[in-house]
Amino acid sequence: MKEGKDSLKLKHKIGYGLGDAGGVMTFALMSSTFSMYCTDALGISPGTIGVLLLIWNIWDFINDPLMGAYIDRSYARSSDSKGKFRPWILRSTPLLCVSFIALWSVPSLFEGLARLCLLFGLKILYEGSYTMFNIPMGSLLSAMADTDEERAALSSARGVGSAAATLISLFIMPLFLKKYGESNSIGYAIGASVCALIGFAMCLAHYALTEERNNTGVQSESEGDIKATDIFQVVKVNRPFVALCVHALFINMMQYIGNTLSNYMYADVLGDIAIAGYGTLLSAPSMILIFILGPIIARKIGLEKLIRYGLLISCGMYVLLFGALMMFDVNPWVYAVCSNTAMGFAFISIYMQWGLVGEAIDYNEMITGKRTEGSIYGTFNLSRRVGQTIGNSAAMLLLGMVGYKGTLAVQSASTISGIKALCVLLPGILVLGSWASFKFLWNMDDEMRSRVDEYKAAKKK
Repeated sequence: MKEGKDSLKLKHKIGYGLGDAGGVMTFALMSSTFSMYCTDALGISPGTIGVLLLIWNIWDFINDPLMGAYIDRSYARSSDSKGKFRPWILRSTPLLCVSFIALWSVPSLFEGLARLCLLFGLKILYEGSYTMFNIPMGSLLSAMADTDEERAALSSARGVGSAAATLISLFIMPLFLKKYGESNSIGYAIGASVCALIGFAMCLAHYALTEERNNTGVQSESEGDIKATDIFQVVKVNRPFVALCVHALFINMMQYIGNTLSNYMYADVLGDIAIAGYGTLLSAPSMILIFILGPIIARKIGLEKLIRYGLLISCGMYVLLFGALMMFDVNPWVYAVCSNTAMGFAFISIYMQWGLVGEAIDYNEMITGKRTEGSIYGTFNLSRRVGQTIGNSAAMLLLGMVGYKGTLAVQSASTISGIKALCVLLPGILVLGSWASFKFLWNMDDEMRSRVDEYKAAKKK
């Protein structure tokens, strides 16, 4: 790692953005299409998938913080000259690609219990590979950035990468489903393989273009000073970290309920699943505008206020869109643009949250004397996983409750109304939970930031 403080280069920003892009190329399909793959192509009932999603994610509740703590302790023991985080990125990238392709292809070759067992095992393998990649990739921000400006730049780059990869993957998969049909496993296997290979190349580019630039961000404390139980003290004393975890819980519930059920909305309510991909592309101009204006607005009003305003706008758009859906026959293209734009405003909080995680890490070091990026990021990722688990499982269980049956060509009127409420109204309500976390829990004001900056400056002397 470099001792010097050379300025953050363009290649670093591009490289860091490619990291989240590479992971999202596969992960976006897990939230948007995996459930339909299970119900329509593999013939598994929504109720069974809802239960399996809950079981699959229980391990992630433990896996994420353990992986983060293990990275901290491993580096404390070895002080790997190649860095604290990047070696894990290189190890996990091929596992991520291979396990994802297998998950979307191998189970369809079997029937009955064998199919369920393979699906279960391959999902566990993929999620473990993703955790091994995602936690060091996310923690790498604090090892690359030393100032608020650098953290904001890398957060923005990560947001752009995530948004671009989401657009690409959600455009690619519906094209193959349109060609082969939602009940044909071949379309899922081809689409998943294409996305996995693109993601593999992005992850390798992420490794090649990034470096762990500052030693303060990855300081090696004695192994005995770092304990897995330190995170409990963090939760007790680190209010910004708690606010971020509550935000992550609600925003991921919103995201995963919306994404899990989105294809059902297009296929069963609007009548054309291909529009799901094109609609995502049509929302791209608004997303680009958000990325351009976001940093400018944040400098004027503050990042936390920008996030809160974006969440309120998103909530209003969802409520209005639901009212329109219940009263009129909304054009599918209009729905696509409006729903993706509403989600885009909510996603300001997701794209810009990584800089706030960096602030929480700095704040934690000031009040506890320990810098444990892996443990903090791992536990933050745990709160995201909890939201994802609840969102995934609840989406499928609620879909079953409103009467959805994958074997029917046309769903009942009550099921159609239920899908509308689940896809539009419920996400709008959950956005308010995220807004409340920043309104009532977040306490990083200008005075607190000055204290943190003074502490960091004193450490460098």
